[in-house]
Amino acid sequence: MTDTSTILHPIMLVGTGSDVGKSVLATALCRIFLQEGYRPAPFKAQNMALNSYATPDGLEIGRAQAVQAEACGVPCSTDMNPLLLKPNSEHTTQVVLNGRPIGNRSAYDYFRKEGRAELRTAVNAAFDRLSQLYNPIVMEGAGSVSEINLRDSDLVNMPMARHADADVILVADIDRGGVFASCYGSIMLQTPDDRKRIKGIIINKFRGDIRLFEEGRLMLEKICGVPVLGVVPVFNNIVIEEEDSVELERKAHSIAADKVNVAVVLLRHISNFTDFNTLERDERVNLFYTSNTA
Repeated sequence: MTDTSTILHPIMLVGTGSDVGKSVLATALCRIFLQEGYRPAPFKAQNMALNSYATPDGLEIGRAQAVQAEACGVPCSTDMNPLLLKPNSEHTTQVVLNGRPIGNRSAYDYFRKEGRAELRTAVNAAFDRLSQLYNPIVMEGAGSVSEINLRDSDLVNMPMARHADADVILVADIDRGGVFASCYGSIMLQTPDDRKRIKGIIINKFRGDIRLFEEGRLMLEKICGVPVLGVVPVFNNIVIEEEDSVELERKAHSIAADKVNVAVVLLRHISNFTDFNTLERDERVNLFYTSNTA
């Protein structure tokens, strides 16, 4: 029987790159901990998302953390995603802190070291408040964990893991190829202290007979020095609403016969396109994106 009175270490999922499946796996862990009798909550210090979610008190967070809160069976709050970046041009972004816009910043100004202390204090404080209420905290990193040029200004990956004293799991997308190099490089590019925080690897989006990867799993464990905790099959029926327009490249872009065709004008900058998701999932409808306004 699970002893749910035990205070668990926060667990943090980081990625070898963007879109490796961290959000879905974090959502799964949230539900697993809930089913085991714990009271988990999600946390992502900084999120870049064009499509945000309104909390019960009318503030903004990333959609993934809202879904993860639902998996935990708790209301979402800005402490689960205290810093939200909403790009509004090629070079500028709206900065949303604790659910409220605080102004627009250029990418250069935002990622400079000057002025980062205030944001770091804010995201650390949000985590500290959350950790007083929930156990465990299921944390999510952003993008690649090995962007060493951003190490000093990073708010969301290993510096956040250090503040939280989190156990870190590296997530890799084998469907992209290069899984050995990306895992090994992601671990070896960490500082010695941060490297010790990485407790294991999850291989995500595996296709085919999992027995064929057994030798690969052993080789990966040998070169990386940490265990492969799991190999997750590729899935197509689990949906978390997209957070940025990169996902638009995977959507339909042409008319279909024998369906109601609904065209969405594909503007250069587009947000809140998840409002069309209900139509997109109706089998009678072909929702497609097009830059042809004729």
